[in-house]
Amino acid sequence: MTMTREEYVARMNSEDDWAPGWDAVEEEFARLYPGKEPAHYGTEIHARAMFGGDNYLDGYSLYDSGKGYQHIVTYGMSELYMNEEAFGGEYSRWGYEMTIKLKESRPEDCLWALDMLSNLARYTYTTERFFEAGECVPGNGTSLHIGTDSLITALVTVNDTSAQTLDTVHGRVEFIQFVGITEAELNKIREDHGNLPLLIEKMREDNPELITDMQRTRSYL
Repeated sequence: MTMTREEYVARMNSEDDWAPGWDAVEEEFARLYPGKEPAHYGTEIHARAMFGGDNYLDGYSLYDSGKGYQHIVTYGMSELYMNEEAFGGEYSRWGYEMTIKLKESRPEDCLWALDMLSNLARYTYTTERFFEAGECVPGNGTSLHIGTDSLITALVTVNDTSAQTLDTVHGRVEFIQFVGITEAELNKIREDHGNLPLLIEKMREDNPELITDMQRTRSYL
């Protein structure tokens, strides 16, 4: 985004509620889903880390893809609000927002995933270890959706299959998509990390959007 520091400061001073980082994420998803209003879930403000709570995200938007899945994006891993110190940075805060594509027809059936993404954000903010594409995120051997019986127990990360990297006033923002995998697939990756790109390649053959299906029983490795 082309904007001088002077223009940035002038807009800061004239608009109390300007959120350039938030706007950039919304614009990219409006490009993907023109005319569609997402289901938006904001976090309780007093539970946010800036007020002493343990929630490091400000909200989530869930877009109905029209293709049998919900596309979820977080708000809070990148610099969302006015911050002159962040202007012109290489990366906007952590440099990404998290996404997941869930095979669900209703946003109400995806709320467990918001808790999961919140935990991933907390991990990054408290350990200062961020996620990149090509990583594996083990679970505890049980379903990612706590309390349900699913073979999907862990995650791998890829660049989002549809959302494009942004060049914002605060720097670069990528979209890191989390993809659910089985414990059997996780064990193969633990044996040889080279199995991770092989798994993604095999999954893409019949699931090019890398949609997480919590009912999946087949393992690709």
